[in-house]
Amino acid sequence: MALSKVQAESIDLTATYAFSGTVTDTVTRNLVLLQTLTASSSPTLSFTSGIDNTYQSYLFKFINLHPSASNQMEFQGSVNGGTGYGVTITSTGFKAHHTEDDSATTLAYTPNQDVAQGTGYHEIFQQVGHDEARNSGCGELQLFDPSSTTFAKHFFSRSSERTSDAHYAISQFSAGYFNTTSAINALQFRMASGNIDSGTIKMYGVL
Repeated sequence: MALSKVQAESIDLTATYAFSGTVTDTVTRNLVLLQTLTASSSPTLSFTSGIDNTYQSYLFKFINLHPSASNQMEFQGSVNGGTGYGVTITSTGFKAHHTEDDSATTLAYTPNQDVAQGTGYHEIFQQVGHDEARNSGCGELQLFDPSSTTFAKHFFSRSSERTSDAHYAISQFSAGYFNTTSAINALQFRMASGNIDSGTIKMYGVL
């Protein structure tokens, strides 16, 4: 007897299948702590060693970064061990935010994170607050195969911050690449203006 389309789809959705074997979860990240930088009214935090071909991926964790003034945190790479920062970047991002008083909620593309074949710094945090001691920003950035001399160097980041203005909770996402076939061997993090008063950045090699 011929089945209607609805009947056929219903049978497909409720079908069961026999399986024998072992299911292995391979979505893991084994991290090796390589370096920790702690801010103390620091204009920049720079990792100028340890980024090499030992690992194909490096993870940077931002822990309670508190600025001297409310503004963005950003980063750039170097191909000369930190002598200069200004590698060509293409990047983009989006954010979700929510105020403490429930007066504003947003999920939006953030054009200020866009860098289009530029040599400026890429924004990771949009606006970390400073007016209260509890304001800070946390998150992580992962950089892939920085020592490759064949491919562009991809990265992505996610951050969470509490702002001074209206006390927004902001979750920010970004991704991009260093458009160079030279090895990236240093990274620098800074606020767009002012210092990083306190907080920690940890660098891990990803196995």
